[in-house]
Amino acid sequence: MLVIVAPGQGAQAPGFLEPWLEDPVFENRLHWLSAVAGLDLAHYGTKADADTIRDTAIAQPLLVASSMLAALAVFPHPGDAFQKMGALAGHSVGEIAAAVGAGVISAEQAMVLVRERGKAMAAASALTPTSMTAVLGGDRDEVLAKLDQYGLTAANDNGPGQIVAAGTVDELAALAADPPAKARLIPLSVAGAFHTKHMEPAVETLAGYAKSITTHDPRARLISNRDGQVVHDGRDVLQRLVQQVNAPVRWDLCMQTMADLQVTGILEMTPAGTLTGIARRALKGVETFALKTPDQLDDARAFVDKHGSPSEIDASPTWRLLVAPMKGTFTREAQVKRETGDAVEAGEVVATVKSLRDELEVRAPHGGIVVEWLVEEGDPVAPGQPLVRLHPSGGN
Repeated sequence: MLVIVAPGQGAQAPGFLEPWLEDPVFENRLHWLSAVAGLDLAHYGTKADADTIRDTAIAQPLLVASSMLAALAVFPHPGDAFQKMGALAGHSVGEIAAAVGAGVISAEQAMVLVRERGKAMAAASALTPTSMTAVLGGDRDEVLAKLDQYGLTAANDNGPGQIVAAGTVDELAALAADPPAKARLIPLSVAGAFHTKHMEPAVETLAGYAKSITTHDPRARLISNRDGQVVHDGRDVLQRLVQQVNAPVRWDLCMQTMADLQVTGILEMTPAGTLTGIARRALKGVETFALKTPDQLDDARAFVDKHGSPSEIDASPTWRLLVAPMKGTFTREAQVKRETGDAVEAGEVVATVKSLRDELEVRAPHGGIVVEWLVEEGDPVAPGQPLVRLHPSGGN
C-alpha cells in the first residue's frame, strides 16, 4: 500500500523551488496560487532567505502550494491518483495539502485557509514570547512528566525519542536548565508555540472562515493529526483542520495507523525529507521516497506503480460509505441493528470498532438508507475499511 504525505513548517529551505520553476506548467500553477494567497510564492521559493521564509505567514502558504503542485506533477490527471493512493496524511499545515489530495476541499479553498491560518498564527505568536524545542531521546514518560512540570506542551509527538516541546520562552528556559535524563534539547528557530493554547486566537479566526467552506467526503483514506484515525466526513476533516492549530500533532499515531494498514511505501511531497526520515526510524521495512526535485518524477511514478493500489473509498455520488476509523473488531450497534432498506438518522451510531487501546463509535454524519453491509459481526477491520453503504436521504 502507498501512503502520500505532505510536510509541515520547518521543511522549507531557501531556493527549494528553483528547479521546479523550470517547468512552465508548474510555474503557471504557482502563479495562480500566488494570486489566491496574495503572495509572490515564486519569489519566496527561489530568492528569499531563511529568515524570510521562516515567517509563519509566508512559510505556510509556500509549503501547501509546493506539496499540492508536486502532487500534480506526479499525477498529471488528478483522478488517476485514486487508483494508486492507499492513504494520505500531512504533518501540521501539511494536512491541508493532504485534504486537497483526498478531494475534501479545492486548491483555492486551501490557499485561502492556509493564508489566513498563517496570518492568524503569526498574530497569536506576537502576543506572548513563545517558541519550541525538540527533545530527542530520554524515557517517554519522564520526558512528558518534565514538560508537564514546567507547563509545556508536547506540541509534536513524532514517535519514539522525538517530541517537540512548546511554550513560553521562560518555560523553555526552565526545561533547558533541568532537562529530562538522557535527552538532548535542540531549540528550534520558529516564530511561536504552535499547536498549543497560545494559538487559541487563531482557532477562533479560522472557525469563522470555515463556515463558508464547502467540503466533500474524502475519496481516499485521510489520516488525522489529532488521533491517527481515518476520517471520512468532509465537515469533520475541516473542523479538525481548524482545531489542529492549538492541538498537538500526533504523528506517532498517524504512523501507527500506517503500520496497521500494512503500508509498503511512503512518498513525501516537496519540500521532502523530514517525514521520510522519521518513517525510516519508526516504520522499519517500509520503503520511502522523498520527492525533492523534478528530475525525480519518473522514479517517483515508478515508486507509485510499485506500491499503489486503488482507493477502497472512492465512492459513487449516489451512495455514501461509513468506514472504520481505526484497526479493530467490528460490532453492529446492539440497540437498533439496521438492516438493508432501513433508514439511518443523521448522527446515529450504527456500529463500534474496538481495539486493545480504544473503542470508537461509528456514526452516520448524514441520514440515509442502508444499501449493503460490507462486513460481518466480529470481523477484524483495517483503518478506513468500508463498513456499510448508505443511499443518501432526500435533502442531504
